Amino acid sequence: MSIKVNITDRYKKVKFPTGTRLLVRKACIATLDEEEFSDSAEIEVTFVSDEQIRLLNSQFRNIDSSTDVLSFPLGSDGKYDINPETGAKMLGDVIISVDHALYQANLYGHGIEREVAYLTVHSVLHLLGYDHVNGGLEQMRMREKEEKILERLGLAINKA
Repeated sequence: MSIKVNITDRYKKVKFPTGTRLLVRKACIATLDEEEFSDSAEIEVTFVSDEQIRLLNSQFRNIDSSTDVLSFPLGSDGKYDINPETGAKMLGDVIISVDHALYQANLYGHGIEREVAYLTVHSVLHLLGYDHVNGGLEQMRMREKEEKILERLGLAINKA
């Protein structure tokens, strides 16, 4: 199994801490590992501003507001487009708003690294078909998986 994570930084206001790209790759791999995804895969991750994600949210979801992360799966029901050059399954695109990530890290009292890892894990689960929009059991299962994966990465929430 080979996992390729292409990371593009379109956010130019702040330089990310050293190791952020590696953390994003680890978060993608840990999520696929937790889901027992054994095929070769490719994931695109892009860092953007609130304004850039607002435009994408408006264009693709008809929601004219910014959000923390967007997921654009390239497959469903376990069937994905295949990269003809590598044979890898192309899972899709993850778009992370750095402005939102910084705000939420501050709001929840943890570092930007944990927030970026959480948003990455959350979005990769969406690429694999998970959804939480309707709430209930599906949302609870997704949340439990997110925390389990973050714990594996050494980024568990400190419960006081």
